[in-house]
Amino acid sequence: MPARLRTRLVLATALATALLGQPAAAQDASELVVRLGRIENQSRMMAGQIETLQYENRQLKEQLRKFQEDVEFRLSEGKGGGKPAPSAAPSSGSGGGTVNGVNPGSGRPGKRGDAFDPSQAPGAPGAPMQLGSTQPSVPLPPREAVEAAEAAPRPQRLPQGAIDGAMEGAGEDEETEAASPGYDQPVDLRPPARTGAIPAHPPESVAATRTGDPALDYEAAVELYRAKQYEQAEMGLRQFIQSHPRDNRVAGATYWLGESYLARGRNREAAEQFLKVSTDYARSSQAPDAMLKLGVTLAALGAREQACATLAELDRKFPNAGAGVRQGVAREQKRARCGA
Repeated sequence: MPARLRTRLVLATALATALLGQPAAAQDASELVVRLGRIENQSRMMAGQIETLQYENRQLKEQLRKFQEDVEFRLSEGKGGGKPAPSAAPSSGSGGGTVNGVNPGSGRPGKRGDAFDPSQAPGAPGAPMQLGSTQPSVPLPPREAVEAAEAAPRPQRLPQGAIDGAMEGAGEDEETEAASPGYDQPVDLRPPARTGAIPAHPPESVAATRTGDPALDYEAAVELYRAKQYEQAEMGLRQFIQSHPRDNRVAGATYWLGESYLARGRNREAAEQFLKVSTDYARSSQAPDAMLKLGVTLAALGAREQACATLAELDRKFPNAGAGVRQGVAREQKRARCGA
C-alpha cells in the first residue's frame, strides 16, 4: 500500500509540475497534493484497523483453543471418575460368599465413601424426620398489634458521653472521653465542609458556553483562539459550523479553524481548511488570507513547487487583495525561494 501511494504521489507531482506552466491549473495542483495527503491518512487508519482486527482474531483463536482444552479435560475427568469400583473376586471353594451359586454383591456398583447416609446420622441437618416429631412454630401476632407497635414512639437512648458528663465526681479524663464520640454514641452523617483545595464552581466547558445565538457562539470561539486555548477553540468552531452551516460567518469560522491548526503545527489539517476557504468561499473577505496561508502550509509540508504556484496564483485570483496580503506573498516567496 505505501509503495502504491508513493507511486501515485510521484505521478501527481509530475502532473502538477507539468501544469505549473498554466496559471489557471496552479490551484488544482495544490488541491491534488492535499487530497493525496488525505488518502495517505485514510490508508494509515485502515492499516491500523486491520492490525487491530488481526490481533483480536488471534485473541479469539487463543480463547477458543483454551475453551476446547478445558472441555476435553472435563470430559476425560468425568469418564475416569464414573467407572464403577471393581468387585471382589469370588473366593475359591463351594458356597464361599455365594447364595445359590450367585454372588449377591456382584451386580451392585461401588458406594462412595463421602455420600451422606441418614441412617448413620438421623439428627444431622437434611436428614428426613418423621411426621409430628417437630415442634410447631410460634404463631404470628395479629396485624393490628404490629401496626400499633410500629406507630408507638420508641425511647431514645442517651449517648454514653452525656451519661458520663452527668455523673458526679467525674474527672478530667472522663470529661474528655465524654466529649469524644464513643461506641454507643450516634454517628454524625453530615457531609464534611468543603476545603479551599476544591473549587466551588468548576470551569465551564465549551458545550456550556453555547447560547444558541450564532453571533455570540462565533465570537466566543474566536476569543478562545485569541486566548491560545486552541483545542477548545477548535471544538467551538466545529460546533458552530455544524450548527449554523448557512450562516455568513462559516467562512470566517473555517479560516480561524485553520489558523488554530497552524498554531499547533498540524499543517495538513490547516491546509485543508485554507483550501476550503479559498475555493468554496472565494468571495469572502478571508479568501485572500486563506490562500496565502495555504502557500505557507504547503511550504511547511515540503511541497515547495505547489506552494510557489499557489502564491503566484493569488495575485491573479485576487487582484484587489490588501497591501498586507501582497507583502505576505512577497515574503513567503522569498522564504520559499520561488524564483530560484
